[in-house]
Order: sequence, then structure tokens, then C-alpha cells
Amino acid sequence: MTRDYLLFVLRSLARSPAFASLRHRNFRLFLGGQFLSLCGTWIQQVAHGWLVLTLTDSALVLGLVSTLGSLPILLFTLIGGVVADRVNKRKFVMILQSLMLLEALTLGILTAFGWITVPMIIVLAVFFGTLTAFEVPTRQAFVVDVVGKEDLVNAIALNSSGFNLARVIGPTIAGVTIAAVGIAACFFLNAASYVAVLAGLAAIKLDPSEVRPEKREMRTALKEGFAYVLGERWPRTLIFLTATMSVFGYSFMIMLPVLARDELGVGAAGYGLLLAGVGTGALAAALGLAAFSRKLRQGRMALSSAAAMGAGLLLLSLAPGLVTALLICVLTGCAMAATGISTNTLLQRLSPDHLRGRVMGFYSFVALGMAPFGSLQGGWVADRFGVRTSFAVGGVISLLAVGLVVYSFRRVVHAAAKPTPSPGPVSAPEASEGAGV
Repeated sequence: MTRDYLLFVLRSLARSPAFASLRHRNFRLFLGGQFLSLCGTWIQQVAHGWLVLTLTDSALVLGLVSTLGSLPILLFTLIGGVVADRVNKRKFVMILQSLMLLEALTLGILTAFGWITVPMIIVLAVFFGTLTAFEVPTRQAFVVDVVGKEDLVNAIALNSSGFNLARVIGPTIAGVTIAAVGIAACFFLNAASYVAVLAGLAAIKLDPSEVRPEKREMRTALKEGFAYVLGERWPRTLIFLTATMSVFGYSFMIMLPVLARDELGVGAAGYGLLLAGVGTGALAAALGLAAFSRKLRQGRMALSSAAAMGAGLLLLSLAPGLVTALLICVLTGCAMAATGISTNTLLQRLSPDHLRGRVMGFYSFVALGMAPFGSLQGGWVADRFGVRTSFAVGGVISLLAVGLVVYSFRRVVHAAAKPTPSPGPVSAPEASEGAGV
């Protein structure tokens, strides 16, 4: 009865343009499994940060653990994008997520028996980061196989919606679970969540003729992708903006437990509530973009939302209490999701078909691979000058980056507007998007 009702709801939603990609059975299976798995991932992230803080009582160590865990993403994500073109994506993702299940199970057992240490946490974090470096580009490339190109943008927005809904549900469950049962239970819940995604992937049916792994010379493929991203104005700008936000903007997530405990005086439940607030705002932004993406100018949205996030971080550095911080987290989460989705969508829309996979691999490399530097700088600033200063620094630099981009684009637009016998060097997408900046 429940399963039939859920299918009925999904089919009903699929009639709306905002949920068009749900009309694909394979995508419904993929999205459902990923959602449950993401809930488990957020549960583990909350427990992981709280565990490190409990063992060390150090913001610097918290940032260091996150940095070391994310370092493999910086080193291997570009290679993972090339590997994704050479393997059966569905089977490869299933193998990687099975190994992630084992990582969560190991972490839970070690914590439950009191054997866990910081070096063990670091080893498991590095192992998980290595798996992630190959899983993320492969899973992103697999979305096209299950939904097709026509509904790809809608699928990206719904994926982000599921991610951010999980960001609301996961931390809430984690806060309650830590308070009622203990940290180890969170890791066991995450391990169980991988069963759902593996079942969903196993049930997906693809046309064998569509599963065609390709073999390409790695150096040539990477070189061509780099040349395009660095040579075109909008891709170069979006990658610069993403790198800045990854290092100085998104790192605020890592420092939230420090803010919750040391500045706001709330425990694990309060920390989970702040994370849920970020997720609530991000979910609202994702659903809004899914519904109105055709009416929005993605370039303007990317820049304005990045500026809004910078302002949100500045306000968060001044938040006097939990209620105020929670409201600011909702707004900041909204801006963060809008920045990521609009940047992702615009990159895919502007990229040539034969380069799209490598461009998105480059985007994942910057968005995820630069995170270690963000965690490290955030932890260092918080440890030396206080966590509020860490948020303020991130906000100021984010706003400066947006200001630099706007100034640069206005110069290009003004130069292109001067009377000349030819269109000039500015391409059509750059001129149209730049005019809206």
C-alpha cells in the first residue's frame, strides 16, 4: 500500500514542470536511493564532527581532520572523471558505495567499543575521501544515463533538492540520536542507509546499447578540458567563483559545531538544528530554481547568491544567540544552494557536448577538491582568532570575489557596447549574460 501510494505521488509530481525528470522510472529509483543514503551521510557528518571535537576539544584538529579527509578529492577527482568514461558507471558506483558502507560500519564498531582514536578517524576519513573522488564524478555522469539530456537540468535541481532535504532530516536525526543513544548509533544508521541506494541501483534497467564505456588518452583529454575552462570567460569566471566559495565560503559548515558549542552555548542538538536550518534554506532555493529555472538568468543568479552568502557569513559572525543564528543559517543555506545550482547549470549549458563531462569533472575538482584548504584556513583562523572571526573573514573575501567579477564584467560589457565595425571578442553567451550582471 505504501509503495503504491509513493509511486502515485511521484507520478503525480512528474506532471509538473518542476518535477519533469520524475517521469523516468530509473531516475525515481536513483533519486529515492540517493536521498536515503544522503540522510545517512548527514547523520554521519554531524556525528563525525562531534566525535572529533569530543576527543580533542580543538577547532584546529577538527579542521585538520576534515582537510586530510578531503585531500584525496583534490588529488584524484580529475582522474576519477576520466575513469568514469572507461567503466560501467552503475556497477562502479555500486562497488564504491559498498565500500563506503564498510567504512561507516567500521567507524561505528570502533566508536561503540571505545577503541576509536584520532589517527583511526583520519585513516578512515582518507579512505572515504578516496572513494568519494571516484564516486562523485561517476555518479554525476550516470545521471544522464538514467534521465536523458532533455530533463538533465531539472534532474540536477531535484538532486540538489534531495541533498538539501536530507540536510534537514539527517542532522535532526543525528542530534536526537547522539543525545538519546550515542555517537556510534549514527554511524550504524549511515551504514544501513547504503543498503537503500544499492537496492535502487540494482533495480535500474538500462539499454545495454547505451552502456558504452570509452577509452581515451588521459593526458590529451585533460589538456583539452583545461584549455576550454581557462580560455573562455564565463567558465573561467564560474570556476574562480566556485574555488573562492569552496575555500572561504562553504568552510563555515565545518566550523558550525565550534560556533554552536563555544559561542552559542548549545550542544549537539543545537548544532544539528543549525545544520537543519542551512538545509531548509538550501531546499527552498533548490525547489525554487527547479520550478523557475527557465525564467531566471543563471549568470546573475550565481553572482547575486554568492554575494548574499558572503553577507550571510558576516551576519553569522555577529549572531548573539541560537534563534538569530538559525534564521541566518536558513538564509545562508538558500544562498549557498542557489550559487551551486546556478553555477552548475550555467557551466553545463555553455559547455560543448563533447567537453561537458570534463568541464563538470573540473567543476567537481574545484568544488570538492579545494574544500581541504577551506577547512584548514577556517580551523586555523578559528583557533587563533575565534570562530566568529573565521566567519567574518569568509564573508568579506566572498564579497570581494563577487565585486571583482562584477567589475571585470562591466568593463567587458562597456567595451563591447562601444561602436565598432565588428562584434568584437565577446561571445554571444558572454555578452547576454554579462549585460545582466
